[in-house]
Amino acid sequence: MKRIRDYGVTIGRLKPGERNKITDVEGVTVGHHTLKDGDSQTGVTAILPHQGNVFREKLVASSHVINGFGKTMGTIQMQELGTLETPIVLTNTLSIGTAAESLIEYMLERNPEIGRTTGTVNPVVGECNDMVLNDIRAQSVDKNHVHSVLDQTSLDFEEGCKGAGAGMLCYSMKGGIGSSSRLIDLNHGVYTLGVLVLTNFGLLSDLTVNGKPVGRELAHHLTEAKEERDKGSVMVIVATDLPVTERQLNRIIKRSVTGLSRTGSMITTGSGEVVIGFSTATRIPHEQKGALLNASFIHEEEIDEAFRAISEATEEAVLNSMITAIPTIGRDGNERPTLTHLLEKYHVSLT
Repeated sequence: MKRIRDYGVTIGRLKPGERNKITDVEGVTVGHHTLKDGDSQTGVTAILPHQGNVFREKLVASSHVINGFGKTMGTIQMQELGTLETPIVLTNTLSIGTAAESLIEYMLERNPEIGRTTGTVNPVVGECNDMVLNDIRAQSVDKNHVHSVLDQTSLDFEEGCKGAGAGMLCYSMKGGIGSSSRLIDLNHGVYTLGVLVLTNFGLLSDLTVNGKPVGRELAHHLTEAKEERDKGSVMVIVATDLPVTERQLNRIIKRSVTGLSRTGSMITTGSGEVVIGFSTATRIPHEQKGALLNASFIHEEEIDEAFRAISEATEEAVLNSMITAIPTIGRDGNERPTLTHLLEKYHVSLT
């Protein structure tokens, strides 16, 4: 499947990682379960932050709400304690309960001490509303789908209409899952920052590709089409091995908004933009052992490179979610064109 760089578009100036995906951060894996059957156009995507037991070895984490029209779970405790203790699951809006219950079951199976000799667990779930292409009322996602994803994540994964992205729209066209990464070269080492997005936002005429108003040019050809209001959302998942505090991580993930804006996002009132980030650099044991914990973190003067990295990776991830999407006919025959289809049909160049 061609990605945005295969069309001659190079975003920013930092180098991407080997795969140019969130899984360039060592230990991170991603899995999908996709439901594409008539009115059912939805699914589940899971991100494992490391390959150990995340409950027993927590990670520094943070979340940020750009616009709060969303139904995420787990971000309140994440903000309070600054840690992530489960995988992250993404799905459609009305399946967050199923996703959370399944994730809790997954964690209980692996941690018999939860609810017995220790406290409970904080499942982290994100969503977007795929009701245009998916019969969201049918709640097609079940526990088996979620469990299968959590058990089958990998370093390489598909983008576009996969997993939670099956029924999503972006800039009035088909959207879904996209990813990208950047290398951060500092005096004490080279670090990686990766982004995965679930895109479901924006109006066609606003789409900008590397500074070029591609959406405006395409909208000019589609004079008969009436643009809908932007009532979608985007989930931005950020992983890095950069040693940071929870406060520094929060500063970094906030800058994802610059990447969204460079693609044309206006952050409208009905669009929920939520960012969840974690660093794999420090593992925090669940059990306290009566000794001080040690953690390294960058100097504040070094953080600008991370700001640039997340901006570039977010921008490219959004574009990858669109350029890898395939034509989809969903609920009641609803469909949306893909970016590649419109580019070919109207002979519009991305460069």
